[in-house]
Amino acid sequence: MLSSLGFLEAIFWSVLQPHVFLLGAVTFLFFAAFFRRRSQKNYPPGPPGQPIFGNFFHLDFKQSHLAIQQFVEKYGNIMQLEFGSLTSVLVTGLPLIKEVLMYKDKNFLGRPVTPLREHGFKTNGLIMSTGQIWKEQRRFTLTTLRNFGLGKKSLEERIQEEAQHLVQAIMEENGQPFDPHFKINNAVSNIICSVTFGERFEYQDDKFQKLLWLLDEVTYLEASVTCQLFNIFPRVMNFLPGPHKKLFKYWEELKLFVAQVVEKHKSDWIPAETRDFIDAYLIEIEKHKSDTSSSFNEENLICSTLDLFFAGTETTSTTLRWGLLYMALNPEVQEKVQAEIDRVIGQSPPNMAVRESMPYTNAVIHEVQRMGNILPLNVPRAVVSDTTLAGYDLRKGTVILTNLTALHRDPAEWTTPNSFNPEHFLENGQFKKRESFLPFSIGKRVCLGEQLARTELFIFFTVFLQNFTFRPPDNEKLTEKFRMGLTISPVKYHIRAIPRA
Repeated sequence: MLSSLGFLEAIFWSVLQPHVFLLGAVTFLFFAAFFRRRSQKNYPPGPPGQPIFGNFFHLDFKQSHLAIQQFVEKYGNIMQLEFGSLTSVLVTGLPLIKEVLMYKDKNFLGRPVTPLREHGFKTNGLIMSTGQIWKEQRRFTLTTLRNFGLGKKSLEERIQEEAQHLVQAIMEENGQPFDPHFKINNAVSNIICSVTFGERFEYQDDKFQKLLWLLDEVTYLEASVTCQLFNIFPRVMNFLPGPHKKLFKYWEELKLFVAQVVEKHKSDWIPAETRDFIDAYLIEIEKHKSDTSSSFNEENLICSTLDLFFAGTETTSTTLRWGLLYMALNPEVQEKVQAEIDRVIGQSPPNMAVRESMPYTNAVIHEVQRMGNILPLNVPRAVVSDTTLAGYDLRKGTVILTNLTALHRDPAEWTTPNSFNPEHFLENGQFKKRESFLPFSIGKRVCLGEQLARTELFIFFTVFLQNFTFRPPDNEKLTEKFRMGLTISPVKYHIRAIPRA
């Protein structure tokens, strides 16, 4: 009898325990979140979150940067959001953004290392590294990029040459509708590839086209719902299939490509003849090989090179795709740009020296950046030590998001904030800088490729309109619909490029 009771008891507990465990875990997480909220007595206000998930379900992941604005109206220019155990603070308005990125920047220089990023990059590279690693990598990269032509005539000439390759590729479409996505990606990527890898890639190179496709996929996947759930439940999501597994696979393929290029460089490396960024980095590794605290190692070489490849391709090429779209949607603006090009440079190759003589073209490019809004909440920062902002206490590790969407669409700053209007950047016919225009961010962590990107945008865009008139296809309506990813890009579209006489 007793043995039977023991058997039944064992069955009972085998059925009950998983449920009890699950209920206990949920209860624990609920109270942990509750008491964490209660303990933050002087934290910014924000919408109340759900147990475990926080404000995760408050966001529309197809347009999260727009969905979040309704909460800004309710809770103000400094607002708290929680995603699982991750606390974020959204900062809105130029005075507060400048305080975070410039005046108090030493407290906000970190980058949040989410489980997603930790899985792929740890704390390596240029974009998401923090502290001494970031300082060493950034200082070295800026010096090396300058050595290889950043800000010099030689790099301008390289961009001019690539622009002509792209013109020829577009000419081959014979005025018929085509998708400009990967042609533009290839051309822009070739500039940073010539600096990092020491070579450019043909537009018909299947291997490189696959690489550009992988880059586009990771840009899209990393912002997906499933990948963001990985940041909340990394251990659980590790056992589940989904887009996050694709993301990890694609990042590894991209890293493998860079690793293979590095190995090729090592096989024919002559230290006295530095050909590109990878060669320069290999020299730096040799210099620091006896220093165990140095961040110069092969893993950081791969991650930093991949960061350059990503940043040097994605942001500029996406902006240019927005540019072609806005020209086709605003033919009267396109005509004015072409009239200025014809008057100032004719058929001569554009260069940065003539930009001041082309205020309307320059204003149009800036308006493309404002309306395209490709980094709507900027690259996130992290609080590096307990600090205060606008009278609120912020703990170390808090993620800081700067609301560039609100800044670039502020009706107090822009006459027609939601309409494409180059006059925003013109005053009495001359180009006008705007303090509330921060597509490259500001402060010590300002985009290190800003000068390169500005040069590429001006030369490529001017060459486009110098050689073509862009129109919608006869049977396709172009729209300003966007695709949400790490950047905001136009949805896939086709366009006609009519050669100009």
